[in-house]
Amino acid sequence: MIFVTGGAGFIGANFILDWLAGSDEPVLNIDRLTYAGNLENLASVERDPRYRFEKLDVCERDAVLALMRELRPRALIHFAAESHVDRSILGPGEFVRTNVDGTFSLLEAARAYWSGLEGAERQAFRFLHVSTDEVYGSLEPDEPGFSETTPYRPNSPYSASKAASDHLVRAWHHTYGLPTLTTNCSNNYGPCQFPEKLIPLIIANALAGRPLPIYGDGLNVRDWLYVGDHCAAIRRVLEAGRPGEVYNVGGNNEMPNIEVVRTVCRLLDTMRPDPAGPRERLIGYVADRPGHDRRYAIDARKIAGELGWRPAETFETGIGKTVRWYLDHQDWVARVQSGAYREWIARNYEAR
Repeated sequence: MIFVTGGAGFIGANFILDWLAGSDEPVLNIDRLTYAGNLENLASVERDPRYRFEKLDVCERDAVLALMRELRPRALIHFAAESHVDRSILGPGEFVRTNVDGTFSLLEAARAYWSGLEGAERQAFRFLHVSTDEVYGSLEPDEPGFSETTPYRPNSPYSASKAASDHLVRAWHHTYGLPTLTTNCSNNYGPCQFPEKLIPLIIANALAGRPLPIYGDGLNVRDWLYVGDHCAAIRRVLEAGRPGEVYNVGGNNEMPNIEVVRTVCRLLDTMRPDPAGPRERLIGYVADRPGHDRRYAIDARKIAGELGWRPAETFETGIGKTVRWYLDHQDWVARVQSGAYREWIARNYEAR
């Protein structure tokens, strides 16, 4: 089996659903269920015998190690992280705790478990750490995309905490021999994303006729990666990545934030017209956030050349699927925005 940390979050939940759709190998989901952890995302598999959930903090090293020794996973895929930059600016301590201390605790649990394995089990084990392109800092308009050798220059408490965790993973491989893999991805989007991130926030506000807030001049550029493509990349890295290596994962879709918002508005106008008029009328500019990185871009030639992975979705196809999902799941959005999804957890899981 495999262990997944943070499997009730956006990317982790999509990965578990994707994994179980294509594999009979069981999954243990370890999640503390913070504000963005939503087990409703996994309702379709909660009774699947291949799926198991443990409400557990990744900082609880001994508890994680006990589960590893009991269930003997062949891999631990580490998604669990505090990931929202604005939240990190307001409260950096939780980001250091979860992203740095949590990764350290998992590495130590994995090292203790792996050290006790022998033969084929020891050779097969992997610790796959899922990270971000934000650790590399900000690019100028004409600079090439981030490669795996780009120096780290994190600019926010969030990206600094992820950079620290990346360094820990590297050190545990080079010092102790732990067979680690690291992926650094660009901005993900797709189903089940918590609606404080740009794309789901814009969809929700536009449908409700509320203002669409754009930081600064709206020209900050991101490389947009559909979450299903990211899941496929992680599967491929787990399958064939070389221990100790880093693989950058990007969508080949650089776009300014304002163009993302305009695209979403046009799709909503087509799929669900607003009698009041085109939704671009709702766009408004607000003060930029502190330290806002200007541009991210990924050079994904390594994962393409070594492992044969390339994104299947263009931004046009991926954003179309995403907008359609949110239109078809307005009840999910309403429960997340109201906090009722936590009641769903209590009603559907904790009482069992």
